[in-house]
Amino acid sequence: MNYLNETISYIRKNRVSTTEVADAMGKVGALPNLLPINSDQFKVGKVRCVFTAFESNWDVHEQAKDIQPGEVVIVFTHRCEDRAILGELVAKFILLYQQAEALVIDGRIRDAHAIRRQNYSVWSSGVSPIGCFNEERAPFPEEERNAILDQYGSGIAVCDEGGVVIIPNHLIGEDMLARL
Repeated sequence: MNYLNETISYIRKNRVSTTEVADAMGKVGALPNLLPINSDQFKVGKVRCVFTAFESNWDVHEQAKDIQPGEVVIVFTHRCEDRAILGELVAKFILLYQQAEALVIDGRIRDAHAIRRQNYSVWSSGVSPIGCFNEERAPFPEEERNAILDQYGSGIAVCDEGGVVIIPNHLIGEDMLARL
């Protein structure tokens, strides 16, 4: 049995909330300070980690090319301060052209009015009209990147009004499905 697909299917079919998923894991798993830009959103899918750092979104543009349909894209940031990581154009590329299930930014977004108007499935820690620079800069720190991939890579993200909860890959299996 493919527990990843079975768990995603079960959560989607039964609209298992972020609260219920966190409870099934012992009240853990939430990515902090993330809320939906649009209300009435419920998304679930396999996690795709994307990384960017040092007030640049260059790496987001490069990594977005590899996104697969149905994935929940989570953009992890390092030292991007209060700058918006991306806006409407990149969100459109990821959600419409790459067919991601949802887009989660561990940071701010811009073009909130357009993202709301298009009803894009986007979660972030806030908004800012000041964006990152689209230029190549130092990469996301390798050790931190590896730790994030170990914890979240190939996991399952559940996104709703409560925020974003991740079921880590090592918990996906018969026991987790039963607890849900």
